[in-house]
Amino acid sequence: MSITRRSAHRSVRILGVASASAAVVLGLSSSAFACNIRDFKAEAKCDGEKGVIVVTDTDASRTSATITVFLQGEGGVETQVGKQEVKGSAEGTPVTFPEDWKPTATYRVHVKAANIVDEDITPNLVTPSAACKTDTPTPTPPASSTPKPSPSKSAPAESATPTPSDSASSSAPASAAPSNAPSPAAGDSNLAETGANSNTGLIAGVAGALVVVGGGAVYFGMRRRGARGNG
Repeated sequence: MSITRRSAHRSVRILGVASASAAVVLGLSSSAFACNIRDFKAEAKCDGEKGVIVVTDTDASRTSATITVFLQGEGGVETQVGKQEVKGSAEGTPVTFPEDWKPTATYRVHVKAANIVDEDITPNLVTPSAACKTDTPTPTPPASSTPKPSPSKSAPAESATPTPSDSASSSAPASAAPSNAPSPAAGDSNLAETGANSNTGLIAGVAGALVVVGGGAVYFGMRRRGARGNG
């Protein structure tokens, strides 16, 4: 069977279309497996009580990439947190940056992979509103139900206020100084007082009466003796 010129041209045309289609498919597949910024993801996590920033590379082409993390401060001032190399995988290859991040802090993550990727992960990473370590108050132990012994009361201090006996003793007049003058007899103690209590007048009256009676008795006795002599 001879092949005509027309059939040959048709076959070449078909092969050309097929080759072009294969090239397009290969181009699309290669671009699909190429490193892309969408293959990188950044997260702020906690490792116990310490903060970390984890960047995961899901680039199936395993293109080597450099990850750089910056902390954005006030006024646009940035501080570099760390820089690491990573080769991605279909399952995802994480790289960890130790960082004691503060709540609601902003970080810029930059990716550079050969001449394919040189840009930031968007949007910027903003940390959670709660820190990894929280200051928890120390619990106060419950009060014991057993009553504590009350401390012994010390003896009250002596009051500065004088007692009645002290007042009486302090207010009593000082004893008179000893004197050389003779003290009056016990029986004459009433004579130092007013005359109303003295017995001197009564004694003198009785003595006078006795004198008169005695004198009269002597007088009458002498007269009787004289009368007997004369008789």
